[in-house]
Amino acid sequence: MGETPVINLEERKDEYQKICNLLRHHSYKLTPQRQTILKAFLEHEDQHLSAEDTYMMVKNNYPDIGLATVYRTLDLLAELGILQKNDFGDGRSRYEFNRQDEHHHHHLICVRCGEVSEFDEDLLESLEAEIEKRNGYHVIDHDLKFYGYCDKCKSALE
Repeated sequence: MGETPVINLEERKDEYQKICNLLRHHSYKLTPQRQTILKAFLEHEDQHLSAEDTYMMVKNNYPDIGLATVYRTLDLLAELGILQKNDFGDGRSRYEFNRQDEHHHHHLICVRCGEVSEFDEDLLESLEAEIEKRNGYHVIDHDLKFYGYCDKCKSALE
């Protein structure tokens, strides 16, 4: 059995403990596999990881882990609101931390290389307010994805 990844930043340890407590609160065991997956996400929080990406990261540290376990764990973490499950149109679900306390962000998806980056400015707030004013419809969430070419791929096409 391999070692679990080491979280270098002190604030990540606090976040890790909060997630562990949430799992325990919902009567879920904190298995070594779940710990390893959580730590992988904390160490790569700027990425949008698929189950396959996650599996490749954790199997070196935990060789006995199976892809099915990774899928089940990611689905559980998404169900508990810890992770957000995204569909970027490439046939694979990708996951990221569900940052409910932070400003909503959107995604830029390169149709050539598949790179996903975030666009942090929320230009839809005024549109949401107008929808509520005109239709009486209270918007609680939205999802915006932009598809195009990243700088590298755009340069390669020119």
